[in-house]
Amino acid sequence: MRRFLLLVTLATMPLFSHAIEEPEYEVIRKFDKVELRHYAPYVVAEVVLDASAEDAGSQAFPILAGYIFGKNKGEKKYAMTAPVTQTATPVRMDMTAPVTQAAVAGGMRVQFVLPKGVTLATAPEPIDPRVHLRLEPGGNWAVIRYSGTWSRSNYLDHLRQLKASLEAAGVATQGEPVLARYNAPFTPWFMRRNEIWLALR
Repeated sequence: MRRFLLLVTLATMPLFSHAIEEPEYEVIRKFDKVELRHYAPYVVAEVVLDASAEDAGSQAFPILAGYIFGKNKGEKKYAMTAPVTQTATPVRMDMTAPVTQAAVAGGMRVQFVLPKGVTLATAPEPIDPRVHLRLEPGGNWAVIRYSGTWSRSNYLDHLRQLKASLEAAGVATQGEPVLARYNAPFTPWFMRRNEIWLALR
């Protein structure tokens, strides 16, 4: 089976993706149903699991959610008041989208994008040794957006559309496609936001 990156959605996400913070990007060109985007660098929390593509997301969720919801080492600094107190407490961060999943040597790598403004220097240290922090450099991507089910046939149909539009426009890509899911599984199929990304060469 062809390997591809899978952006999986956390079960706690609301129906509408605009309520969730996303990685920062700029649209640099539009044609047909395609957007060419430039993504800024961002920090991720990731875990590598010895699991199939189908199982890795559900196995990684409690691990990464634990980190995001406070299972980390950090200090919370309060505003200057009287009296002044400072204590080391778990740092809680807001939910973001998407979560990425990719096949790597030794298993599946699942990544969670940390909120804007978080750096490797400021991100709290994970308590769980399976969680690692890493800087993603960003870059340029061709993206097609569509709604509907998460079926493989729907994915392949829109992947063909994306590749055909890029070929007609003379835009070269590289690497494997990325499937992005921005909504919870209980979101009606006609309200879902799905995307396929291809890295530009």
